[in-house]
Amino acid sequence: MNYTTAIVMMPLVEEPKSTRVTGPKDVYEFCKDLGALAQESFQILTLNGRNKVINRHMISLGMIDCSAACPREMFRAAILDSASGIICVHNHPTGETTPSSADIQTTKQLMEAGKLIGIAVLDHVIVGGENYTSLKESGLM
Repeated sequence: MNYTTAIVMMPLVEEPKSTRVTGPKDVYEFCKDLGALAQESFQILTLNGRNKVINRHMISLGMIDCSAACPREMFRAAILDSASGIICVHNHPTGETTPSSADIQTTKQLMEAGKLIGIAVLDHVIVGGENYTSLKESGLM
């Protein structure tokens, strides 16, 4: 048999290793640059066991009103970082941060997938301009 090595390239923004996330306000401060984008971007923060940020990964860059969020892509990044948890972050270019039914459904799907592989989905924050909404704080997770 002939085996080949696959090289996985992922978009990555490396953040300071000592930044600790204690709540959605920290996530917003970390990712408020998303509020200026004209199209949706779905990203994750990978965290260690002490909720310190390992990396920030762009999972997808979508259209003006949607962005694909595939569990396989998200958890690939988390596994490669040896993360114990992730926080999902995406923007709404309209500035309206109310979660859509698709946002809520995607988050629940990610939480179930995370349970299977032992990586917790800690929150999902939607950024819109100067505002943000946490699905966890809103009781939607």
